[in-house]
Amino acid sequence: MAYYDNIIEYETDLNGSELRIGIVMSRFNIDVGEGLLSACTEELIKYGVQASNIVLTSVPGALEIPLVLQKMALSDQFDALIALGAVIRGDTYHFEIVSNESARGITTVQLDTEIPIANGILTTENDDQAIARMSQKGAESARAAIEMANLQIKLDEIEQ
Repeated sequence: MAYYDNIIEYETDLNGSELRIGIVMSRFNIDVGEGLLSACTEELIKYGVQASNIVLTSVPGALEIPLVLQKMALSDQFDALIALGAVIRGDTYHFEIVSNESARGITTVQLDTEIPIANGILTTENDDQAIARMSQKGAESARAAIEMANLQIKLDEIEQ
């Protein structure tokens, strides 16, 4: 007998039919961004999110994503948000700064606002790696956003 047989467990819920999802996409490395976006929106719709309940914004680069996510999170219009983009290593330390600070900003917004944010920003060594991963990462980000939005809704019901 497992010790967890008598505990409450929230099952994974990927029903997106009632969810409102916001997406912020970086235009830097736009080909990868659009590949991420295509896979992400396809997956959202596959799991029932209505196209009319998806809002897309774009920003110049990954460092600008957290600010727009924060504005969207504070609007009370979204059940979850998704950050999409690609930071591809160059010859300078700038890669580390952009990668780390965009991730930190996304995490901070998520924790401060209690709105789930799926981080779909790829950090890769080169363009080929980004292209190879964009479809999978876009789809994973959509599923993570749906799952976390539904979990938050269930957890909010407990508080009431």
